[in-house]
Order: sequence, then C-alpha cells, then structure tokens
Amino acid sequence: MSDPGGPQERHFGPVWFIPGGNRGRYPYSNSVYVEGPGILIDAGADPERIRSLREGPGIREVWLSHWHEDHLKGLPLLEDLPFRQMACEAGPLADIETFMDWYGFSQSYRDYWRGELAAAFGFRPRRAAGYFAPDEVIDLGVCTVEIIPTPGHTPGHLAFHFREPSVLFMGDYDLTRFGPWYGDRDSDLGALIESTERLRRIPARVRLASHEDGVFEGDVDALFDSYLKVIDAREGKLLDFLAEPRTMEEIVGRCIVYRKPREPREFFEFGERAIMGKHVERLLADGTIVAEGDRYRIA
Repeated sequence: MSDPGGPQERHFGPVWFIPGGNRGRYPYSNSVYVEGPGILIDAGADPERIRSLREGPGIREVWLSHWHEDHLKGLPLLEDLPFRQMACEAGPLADIETFMDWYGFSQSYRDYWRGELAAAFGFRPRRAAGYFAPDEVIDLGVCTVEIIPTPGHTPGHLAFHFREPSVLFMGDYDLTRFGPWYGDRDSDLGALIESTERLRRIPARVRLASHEDGVFEGDVDALFDSYLKVIDAREGKLLDFLAEPRTMEEIVGRCIVYRKPREPREFFEFGERAIMGKHVERLLADGTIVAEGDRYRIA
C-alpha cells in the first residue's frame, strides 16, 4: 500500500505515476506504468502495487531507466517478463561483480554489498530481451514515447517523453533537495549538468521523477535551479575546507554531502567518498586545487 504521508498514485491519461515505498526514497524508487501496452518503467515501486498491477490491468514488459539497484527491487516479482534497457548498461545487470565494479566499490565495501544486493534487492544475473536506441520514438498505441538519453547520473540513463499526454519521466534527475547523485565510477558531472538542462528545455505539462514527491506540474524552473545549485554548494564547502591541506579521509569525514556520519557506513561513507571524489577530480583538472602527496589544497 502507498504511504498515506508520501506521494500518491496519479494518472495522466494512460501514463500512471506509481509511488515507491519509504516515501519514494532509497531503497525504493517511484515507477511509471503505461496502461494499454502494460509497460512498467522501473521496478522500485511498492511491491504490493506491482503485484496488483500484474493482476490487472496487467504488466507485459519492464523498461529500465538505468541500472541502479533501487530501480530493480521489484524484478523478482516479474521474472517471467521481458525487460528492455540501454545496451551500454547490460554489464552490471548480468554479473554481480561487474555491478560492484560499476559503482567503484573497493574491497572494503564489496562483502557488504554482495550480501545486500542479493538479500534486499533480489539481485541475480539478468539479460535484457531488447535494447533502446537513443532518441528513438516508439508508438505504444495509446501514445508515442521518445527515448531520451540523459547520461551523467549513469552512462546510459534514460528519460521518457510521452508526447500526447505531455508527460516526461525524468528518472533520477529527481529535483529533490538532496540534489544530484554522481558517485558511480562512470558518473560524469559535466554530462549530468547538460542532461539536466536538456530535460529542463522539454516543454512537458507534467514531469515525473524517481524519488520523493515525484510529480511536478507548471513552472519548475526554480526547482531546476535549486537542484543544480546543490553541485555548486558542495563544491564551495569543499573549497572552504581545502584552505588548509586535507587528505581524502579528512574530506570524507567532513560529511559535506550527508552532513553527519550515517549507517550503514558501507552505503553513506561510500557515497560521500565517491561524490566528493568527483569534485576533487574536477578541481584538479581545472587547476583550482593541487595535490601535495596525499593532501589537497587550493592552488
């Protein structure tokens, strides 16, 4: 059942917003259902609602916006159904060690995540029945959908623009106060910013997203601005901290992303290290900071 205090199911013609558990927050994600063709986009929604959708009006195929585990959580309920994704992201779904490689987990994190992925997310090796082509347009009968590549969050992240009802599912470009996630091995800050701006320019009447409230109508320019400003805010705090030389361990301990130490350490400490690592890489590349041994400081 959906959380009475969280986001509620909404229908926009044939395109249905299906809320995730935990108010749409990790380890769940919101899903989108297309009535008629019976397509479920992402499988992170409330498990009971996924079961009831299977019973009627029916789920015939699963589409994935990207490879992260909170979007796969309900796949064990849909094992007999075909799914589609971007071909460039087939690797992590086919092998758990490759999955962890794509995150960039060090050995100190891998034992925890190997068990967590199996127990909490039902991970098993999977192969897609088909793959999307960037910018392809698919006629679903009830509407047409444009497959929009939005790399940055992950290399093959997709958004879905349902043209006739004017509904855009933005996936993990979720406009939350937390801001963007770019902590994977292959996340790209520059591409993420470009993809966010591309999504902003699409003239959709309704925007749907994978986490928290997940439904946005009307003028959302201010939300896009606030979302992108989180990147600058994180970087500004990092630069303030680097007024004195600091190690990466000290940067992680500063908790710029999550504000305080949190459990499980293997999740939050990894995220802190990964996201701050992207900022360190960017600042080193443009000469704003320099490395002195194992320490970083403002140039």
